Amino acid sequence: MYVNVMENIFLLVLVTLMSAVQNAFFAQKVEKECKTHNAKTAAFERVYCATRNCMDAYPTFIAVMWCAGICLSQAPAAFAGLMYLVARQKYFVGYMGQTSQSTPGYLFGKRILSFLFLMSFVGVVNHLLAHYFATDYKDYIQTITKAASALLLLP
Repeated sequence: MYVNVMENIFLLVLVTLMSAVQNAFFAQKVEKECKTHNAKTAAFERVYCATRNCMDAYPTFIAVMWCAGICLSQAPAAFAGLMYLVARQKYFVGYMGQTSQSTPGYLFGKRILSFLFLMSFVGVVNHLLAHYFATDYKDYIQTITKAASALLLLP
């Protein structure tokens, strides 16, 4: 039973651990900036603000990624999670330069969160349909989701 559970969530666990490492990287950047410069500098404010913005969206990301992976399909949810981590890194690095450079990362991350939310919603609706009306569309939905996850790579 343990092996079966791990097979269903292993990719989600990996993405979650990678996101924790990324959070540590962000915190280390704030600490480094604080030690090398005065905490009142513009550089510190940009790094701190970028980190704070990333942390504000983090619970939403974790929730929708796990819900999408468990309720619908693990692989597309984990892939979208990886893409979100890339978008978050792009946002963070862009924010450290000029705030206008962070916009592409922000918009990309927002699109990925929307995709994960949609996956979660469809998975829950499919479960309710299967439970109450004995109609299960999970195989069809998973095929569409796997194909649609590749579309996340488009700019």
